[in-house]
Amino acid sequence: MRVVIQRVSEASVAVDGHLVGQITSGFLVLLGIEDADTEEDAEWLAKKIANMRVFKDDSHLMNKSLADINGEILLVSQFTLFAQTQKGNRPGFTRAARPEKAIPLYERMIQRLERYTGKKPKTGKFGADMKVSLVNDGPVTIFMDTKDKC
Repeated sequence: MRVVIQRVSEASVAVDGHLVGQITSGFLVLLGIEDADTEEDAEWLAKKIANMRVFKDDSHLMNKSLADINGEILLVSQFTLFAQTQKGNRPGFTRAARPEKAIPLYERMIQRLERYTGKKPKTGKFGADMKVSLVNDGPVTIFMDTKDKC
C-alpha cells in the first residue's frame, strides 16, 4: 500500500458534482493498493497514520497527532499511486490491484482508521472519477509505502 498524506486545513471530494466527503483540520489520505498488499499492511499503515505527529504544538513544533487536535481523515482511493513510468510517456497501472482485491482492503483501511482514531474517516467513492479539493496546511505532505516498513 502506498499513501500520500497531506496535512490540511480543509479538504473535500465530489463525484458527479455532488459532495461525498468533507473535513476541516486533519489529513487527506490518498491510498493506492497493489496485488501484493495484505490486511497486515492496512493494519500497520492505519496505526502509523493515526499516530503521526505532524500538527503544531504551542511551541510551533510538529508534535501533535490527529487525536490531539480532534482532527479528521478524508480517505480517497487512488490507483495511480502505482503508476509505472519507466517506459514511454503513458503510465502503466498493472501493479495496481483490481477492484475485487482492492475494495476489501480499502474497506479494511476505513475500519482500521476508525479503530485507531475513534472517528470514521470521510471517504471518496471507490473507482469513481472524483474531484478532490484541499488546502494543504504547511505544506506538509508525506509519502509512505508499506514495503518500506522494515
